[in-house]
Amino acid sequence: MGRRAGAVAPVVLSLAVGAGLVVALAVPAHRAACFGLMLVTLDGLGAVYGLRAARHRARLTWRLAAVGRALSIVCTAGLAVNAYNGNDPAWYVGVCAGLGMFVCLAGASLSVSARKLEGRAFWAFAAETHAVFNGAFMLVWYFAVHPTLTGVPSSLWLQLIGYPLGNLLLAVSVFTVLLRGGVTRLGDPVTIFLGGVLFYAIADTLWASIGARGEHAQHSPAVVVGLSAASLVMTVAAMRADAAGSGHRRSAPVAAQAPSWTAYLPYVSVAAGNTLMLVGTIQGQEFTLWGGLVLAQTAIIAALLVRQVISLRDTRELTVTDTLTGLANLAGLRAGLARATARRERTGMLIVDLDDFKQVNDRYGHDTGNVVLIEVARTLRAHIRSADVAARVGGDEYAVLLTGVEEQADATGVAARILAAFATGPVRVGADNIPVRASVGVAITDPDEDPQELQHRADLAMYEAKRAGKHLWKLYEPSMIDRRARDGQLADRLEDALQAGQLQVLYQPLVNLTDGRPVGAEALVRWTHPQLGPVSPMEFIPVAERTGVIIRLGLWVLEEACKQVRAWQLRSPGTAIYASVNVSPRQLQEPTLVADVLAVLSRTGLPAGDLVLEITESAIVDEHAAVPALASLREHGVRIAVDDFGTGYSSLQYLTRLPVDVLKIDRSFVSQLDSTPEGAAVVEAVIRLSQVLRLRTVAEGIETPAQATELQLLGCTHGQGYLFARPLPAAELHEMMSTAAIRG
Repeated sequence: MGRRAGAVAPVVLSLAVGAGLVVALAVPAHRAACFGLMLVTLDGLGAVYGLRAARHRARLTWRLAAVGRALSIVCTAGLAVNAYNGNDPAWYVGVCAGLGMFVCLAGASLSVSARKLEGRAFWAFAAETHAVFNGAFMLVWYFAVHPTLTGVPSSLWLQLIGYPLGNLLLAVSVFTVLLRGGVTRLGDPVTIFLGGVLFYAIADTLWASIGARGEHAQHSPAVVVGLSAASLVMTVAAMRADAAGSGHRRSAPVAAQAPSWTAYLPYVSVAAGNTLMLVGTIQGQEFTLWGGLVLAQTAIIAALLVRQVISLRDTRELTVTDTLTGLANLAGLRAGLARATARRERTGMLIVDLDDFKQVNDRYGHDTGNVVLIEVARTLRAHIRSADVAARVGGDEYAVLLTGVEEQADATGVAARILAAFATGPVRVGADNIPVRASVGVAITDPDEDPQELQHRADLAMYEAKRAGKHLWKLYEPSMIDRRARDGQLADRLEDALQAGQLQVLYQPLVNLTDGRPVGAEALVRWTHPQLGPVSPMEFIPVAERTGVIIRLGLWVLEEACKQVRAWQLRSPGTAIYASVNVSPRQLQEPTLVADVLAVLSRTGLPAGDLVLEITESAIVDEHAAVPALASLREHGVRIAVDDFGTGYSSLQYLTRLPVDVLKIDRSFVSQLDSTPEGAAVVEAVIRLSQVLRLRTVAEGIETPAQATELQLLGCTHGQGYLFARPLPAAELHEMMSTAAIRG
C-alpha cells in the first residue's frame, strides 16, 4: 500500500503544479504570486521528502538537498518581503540564503560520485572538468555577468553576479558527476535529482539575465515555467527516493562507469563557446565581452589539448597492456623483445603456464579465477627487475622477458624463485586458500640468433616441464622436440585403449631390506599399441591427466591391483603383502574418490589395511578437497604414502597437515649414496624425520647392494628398485614371492 501511495504522490503533485502554471500564465496579474506560492510549496515538500529519503539511502546527498531546499524557502520569503515593503535586511537575508542554497545543491550533486581517481585518470578528469567549467562560464558571462558589469556598480551585484556564479557551480557539479560515471540508470532518483539541478541552473541563469537588463524576471513565462519545472523534478526525485528506500534499508553501492555520451561534453562546451563568439562578432559587442569569451575559449582549448594527449597515451598503452592484470600483452611483449634486439642484448624468456587452472574456475567461479590471475601477475612483477617485461599472453599463460642475461643461472634462478613464491604463497579469496602451481619453460638467445625463436623454445621447454610432472621448470635444450602433435594422437587413441585391452598392470615388489622378502607390490600401468608399439608412461600418463582419462584409468588400475593382491593372499594364506597404487592429482579432485575406493575394496574383498595409496606433494592442488578425502580413506583403514618425498618446494609444510603413513625417499637421493656423510645427508634427514613423526620409510630406485646396505645402516627398513626386480607381470611376481617363501 505504501509503495502505491509513493507512486501516486508524484503524479498528483505534477498535476497540481501543471494547474498552477496554467493559472499563472493565463492571469498575468497573479503570475508572481502563483509562482512564489508554487516555489515555496515545492521547496517545502522537497525538504521534507529529502530528509525522509536520507533515512534510507544516499544520506549525505539527500540531507544536503533538503537543506538547500529549506534555504530556497528562506530566499523566496526574504526577496518577497523586500519586494513588498522595501526591507533591505530581508533582501540581504534572502540573497545570502540563495547563495547558501547553491552551495548545498552543488554539494548534494558532488556527493553522488565519490570514486577516487589517481595518476593519469585524475589529470584526464581534471582537464575534462576544466573544459566543461569554462564552457558553462561563457554562457554565464554572456547572459548575466557581462550585462551586469556594463552597468553602475551597486549592492545588487551580490545577487546579479553571485547567482549566475552559483548556477555555474551547479552546472559544473552535475557535469562532474556525469564525467565520473555517477549516473548509472536514468530512472534512478539521484539521476532525476541531478537533472532537476541542471534544469534549475539553466532557468535561474535566464532569470539573472533578465534581471541584468532591469526587467522583472518573475513575470517572464519562460522563467516561471523553467524554475517551477526544475523544482518539481527535484521534489519528485526526493519522493521516489523515499518510496524506493522504504522497501529496503540500504542500497548496495554500484560500480559505475561514465556513460559513453559524457565523453562529448567537453566538445559540446567548445561548440557552445564558438557559437557565442560568433554571435558576439555579429552583434559587434565591446571588448569586455570579447575578453571573457576569448579567455574562456582559450582555456577550453588548452584543457582539451591536455585531455587529447592523455587519451593518446591511454590508447597507446591499451594496445600493449593486458586489461585484467596490468601486465604487457602479446604486443607489449613483442615490443620489448624488439627493443632488446635493437640493443643487441642477450635475452631470456620464461613461459609460465598455470597447472590445473580450469579446476579453479570450475570450483570457485571465474571471478575468483580472475583474482588468482591478478595475484599471479603481482608475484611475477615482484620477482623481476624493472627493465624486464612480464606479459600475459593467454588465458592462464604468462611470459617474462629477461634482458641482459649473462648466465643461464640468471634465468633459471628467476624461474625457481617464481615457483617457490607460488608454492609458499597461496591466493586467499574469502575463506579459501587457493594454491598456485605452474610449469615454467626457460630459453636464452644470443644477439645473433632469431629473437622470434625465443618464445617458441621457451614454449617447448614449458611443455616438457608440464609433461615431467608439473610445478617444475625446464631449460630449453636443442634435443627437445615439439611433442604436442604426438600427444594429441595419444589422447585420441588412449580413449579406446582400455576397452581394447591394450593396457597391462605390472608389479614391482617392495621388499624388506633385511631379508629381501616382498612385503608389497606397486602397481604400474603399461601400454602397448598395435601400431605405435610400447608407449612410455612418461608419455601417456601426462596426456591422460590433461584429458581426464586418468580418472577411469586410475580406477581400473586400482581394481586390477586389489583383485590381484587379494588373489595372492587367498592362494598363499600365510603371505603378508599389500597393494600400493598411485593416485593422480586429477583423481584427488574427484568428489567421488572415497566412495570409488571403498567400492573397489568391497568388490575385490581386499582388506583396507592392505591398500596403500601413493600421492605426490604436487598432487595436493586443492587442500580443501584432497586432505579431507585422504583423511576419510585413512579412517577406513587405507594407508597413505607420499611418493618422491623431498623433491617439492613445500614438502615439510604439507607433511605436517597430511594424513600420512609412509614416506617414499626419491630415487634421486638414493642414487647419491656413496658411503660419505655428504651423500647420505638428505636420506638420513628424511629417515630421522619419519622416525620423529612415526612414519615408515621406503627407499625407491635401489640398484646396488651397497645402497641397500647403507640404507639399512641409516635406519630404512624397506625399499624397491632394480636390485630386487624390475616391474613384473603378476605371474612372475607370484613365482618370486613363492621362491622367497620357500627360501625363508
